[in-house]
Amino acid sequence: MADPRGFLKVRDRELPPSRPVPVRLMDWREVVEHRSTLDPDGGHEHDVMLKQQAGRCMDCGVPFCHTGCPLGNLIPDWNDLVWKGQWAEASDRLHATNNFPEFTGRICPAPCETSCVLGISEPPVTIKNVEVAIIDEAFARGLVTPQVPYFLTGSTVAVVGSGPAGLAAAQQLTRAGHTVAVFERDDAIGGLLRYGVPDFKLEKVHIDRRIEQMQAEGTRFRPGVEIGKDITWTELRARYDAVVVATGAPVPRALKVPGAGLAGIHPAMEFLHQANAVVAGREVADQIVATGKHVVVIGGGDTGSDCLGTALRQGAASVTTLAIGVQPPTERPENEPWPTDPVLYEVSSSHEEGGERTYLASTVGFVGDEDGAVRALRVATTTYLPDGRRVPTQGTEKDIPADLVLIAMGFTGPETEVLVEQIGTDVTGRGWIARGEDYATSVPGVFVAGDAGRGQSLIVWAIAEGRGAAAGVDAYLRGRTELPVPVTPSTRPLRP
Repeated sequence: MADPRGFLKVRDRELPPSRPVPVRLMDWREVVEHRSTLDPDGGHEHDVMLKQQAGRCMDCGVPFCHTGCPLGNLIPDWNDLVWKGQWAEASDRLHATNNFPEFTGRICPAPCETSCVLGISEPPVTIKNVEVAIIDEAFARGLVTPQVPYFLTGSTVAVVGSGPAGLAAAQQLTRAGHTVAVFERDDAIGGLLRYGVPDFKLEKVHIDRRIEQMQAEGTRFRPGVEIGKDITWTELRARYDAVVVATGAPVPRALKVPGAGLAGIHPAMEFLHQANAVVAGREVADQIVATGKHVVVIGGGDTGSDCLGTALRQGAASVTTLAIGVQPPTERPENEPWPTDPVLYEVSSSHEEGGERTYLASTVGFVGDEDGAVRALRVATTTYLPDGRRVPTQGTEKDIPADLVLIAMGFTGPETEVLVEQIGTDVTGRGWIARGEDYATSVPGVFVAGDAGRGQSLIVWAIAEGRGAAAGVDAYLRGRTELPVPVTPSTRPLRP
């Protein structure tokens, strides 16, 4: 444990400052000002704050933060090491369960913090911030180096998809001695981390330096290759000893109301992908932009928040975010007791920057102009029926001006049509790729990890599943595995 009386001496939860709103809206850099203890400008103060916050981790006996994290991160261990200033050991303990803490420390919603024992009566430990501080410090001190395998097994593995699940699986399998190639249909590696998450939440330098590490370890990357089109799934399976499908769940949930086909209505990820590509220096023809437009975002989750921050940086005239449900409470409700992860009202960095949020708003249709473009969105007040269904209330309709509408209602699942047609994998009733406890699909030698097998989820689940699938592949190829498997409610250790 850290300071035995730390949680009594330091009662306040303290986080690093964010850049002022008027300043950060002028660029695409990360909102939070992360510093290293090696930084001469405020490095000492940063070090003191981190040690104090890590020292709040109490001797709780049973660390429920372990169960709150799908990766099973050893949180009290590295809190103690940060408090002691042992950065190399903290980095090792962090990497023992998490391949990419610089990603999770920035964009994970931190279910570990809602299960922190201190959080029963006090503000919980700043677990997420301590995590990202460890990995940033490790990179600053040169502690993150390639882990080249001691031997090569002679087996080859293809990983399809380069999001967090695919990258985690690839790194684990490479370190186990297998020859791994990662295929990505976009022009750069990273999946949604690259083109789905804006730079103001995750600057792409963090992806690039991990790719450099993985290349030095022996992982091979093949961007700009679409499996099923450029190479068939049948050909890929014939070329490699095993295949990991980590294509995510990119199929957007559609909004089926009158006028949904009008120009100016787009899936949120289409808008974000183009915006992130332009920020990265790519040219995008006919880019969807919010400049000077009245923007309406349908969906109040993380994707909607990313659309809000992007639209504001592009100079939107206004941005309104609509959520169909009731506004969540600010405090943990009685029906979601500790250590569950409650649904609470959250103010993201994008919400701090501007825009309007409206709840109990059911979209009933779109209104177009004479040119076939959207000019307004028609909404009604949501009513909850006794059976839990949400329906629009007749007579409450009103129009909201809209030049650009972004649908951020989540995703329904992976793209499976070509996969099933070419190699015949089974699909669940919900449209996900069916798999067993070892992540194996119905086709021998083909495994699935991440959102493609479990549906839209968190980045920590993606990395956990990538690590678990790697263990399943390793056991399939060698008859046993020494790779660690995250022990979570839906993953159990593989039998030899």
